[in-house]
Amino acid sequence: MKFAEITAGRRFTLGPVSATAAEVMQFASSYDDQWFHTDQGRAEQGPFKGLIASGWHTCALAMQLVSRGILADSESYASPGLTYVKWPHPLRPGDILTLEILVKESRISASRPELGIVRWQWLMLNQEGEQVLDLEATSMFKLAEEPAA
Repeated sequence: MKFAEITAGRRFTLGPVSATAAEVMQFASSYDDQWFHTDQGRAEQGPFKGLIASGWHTCALAMQLVSRGILADSESYASPGLTYVKWPHPLRPGDILTLEILVKESRISASRPELGIVRWQWLMLNQEGEQVLDLEATSMFKLAEEPAA
C-alpha cells in the first residue's frame, strides 16, 4: 500500500493471528524471560492464573500484521517512535487476535517535503473483544529523493 492511500480517518482491520504456548515461551526465553512468560506450571499459580505473552511479543505480532498487510510495497522506511504503548489485558496462548487501526494523521513533513508522516492508533483485540494492545505510532515514508544541495 502506498502512502497516498493511508489517509486520515481511514480504518484497517488485520488478522487474525495467534500464538501457541510454545511460541509464547520461545519468544520470552529469547527476549523477556520472566517466569509468567516461560514457566507454565508456575504461571498457573501466579496472579494471571496461567501463562501470558510478553507485551513485546504482542507488539511483534501487531507489527507482523502491519508490515505484511499495509507496509509491504510502500515507501515506509522508519519510525521515530511511539507516543504510548499499553497492554490493558494479557495475551494468552491460543487467543485469536484482530488488529484495528485508525489513521489519526497523514501529512507531508513541513521541514522535509520528501517525507510523508502517518500517526496511527493500533488496537489489538482478542476473541472476547478485550484489548491486549493499544499503541500510537508514527511512521515515516520516503516520497522522493532529497533535493540536491
